[in-house]
Amino acid sequence: MKSKNPLHIYRKTATTTASPGELVLMLYDGALRFMAAAELGFQEENFARKNESIHNNIQRTQAIITELQATLNMEKGGEFSENLYRLYEFMQDQLNQANRDKSLDKIKTVATFMQDIRDAWAQMLLQNSANEAAQSQSVAQGLGAKC
Repeated sequence: MKSKNPLHIYRKTATTTASPGELVLMLYDGALRFMAAAELGFQEENFARKNESIHNNIQRTQAIITELQATLNMEKGGEFSENLYRLYEFMQDQLNQANRDKSLDKIKTVATFMQDIRDAWAQMLLQNSANEAAQSQSVAQGLGAKC
């Protein structure tokens, strides 16, 4: 019988129980993790392993950005979604150049943008959570007054 990796089990559980907003946050975190791994690849002394590490981690980051683009609701999001889509396109272009030229600076540029978006998204989730908690408390207090 094959034993399961606890990290794999944890990640699977986390993704199957997360809200859509939390899943987007996980995508941002994954992209940042892969870009950090690509940055570490520049320290590799073996040329082939260095290029492979940089390439593979940039490719993983680009796959996540593609997923983020696919999840944008262009109808409801309007101009905001359009601008975010263009920012993702810019990131994709920068990562293509970083992969081709093995440019650490371009990866760092994308990572900075991604970190800013991730932090804003996390703040929005916290604010929504606080608002929902306040609404639930208000409803509970209202129900208590009627009993």
